[in-house]
Amino acid sequence: MKRLISIESVVKEYLMGKIKVTALDGVCLEINRGEFVSIMGPSGSGKSTLMHIMGCLDTPTSGDYYLDDEKVNDLKKSQLAVIRNRKIGFVFQTFNLLPHLNVQKNVEIPLLYSGVSRKIRKEKAIKILGEVGLNHRLKHKPSELSGGERQRVAISRALVTEPSIILADEPTGNLDTTSGGDILSVFDKLNELGHTIIIVTHDINVAKRAQRIIKIIDGQIV
Repeated sequence: MKRLISIESVVKEYLMGKIKVTALDGVCLEINRGEFVSIMGPSGSGKSTLMHIMGCLDTPTSGDYYLDDEKVNDLKKSQLAVIRNRKIGFVFQTFNLLPHLNVQKNVEIPLLYSGVSRKIRKEKAIKILGEVGLNHRLKHKPSELSGGERQRVAISRALVTEPSIILADEPTGNLDTTSGGDILSVFDKLNELGHTIIIVTHDINVAKRAQRIIKIIDGQIV
């Protein structure tokens, strides 16, 4: 397998008033293209900080982050925004759908930001939504969907730009057990199709669905 992510001796520090807090302490990590990985740790362990760095939402205090063999930690904010739009699909616990837009339009949003034509946006959104079993919900608003359906819309939105990585932060956290299991099955299917999946979770039952579990405690991988 080809290496997709390489994190080398990454440290992330924050100032809380006058106190320096170390969220990540010399983290080293590699993830290959096509892997299904879970990053697991308790609250305050550093897993969310690690996710933000992998998702180019934040940069390390020191150390290096390579994505697709490109060193990204020294890039400008505008350059990081381009990488997020093209290479990373985000799935969050709270769905983050726009309530005034229907399902299809919600999925089209990343393509709109990329300057893709209306015709292509529509075609791609409908195709992706069909793959997650929502082709009968295209014109529905988020408020008309179940929690599991809303998360499927969020996954479709993450996929529509054909990113290198799907980065999911507690994707089943707001769902009941049955809906959560359905969403994990969607990730299983996507991984079988060759997508690289990274799930950040504190739930061992969610983490076990991955091929590899990476545990982080007190800012260090254990």
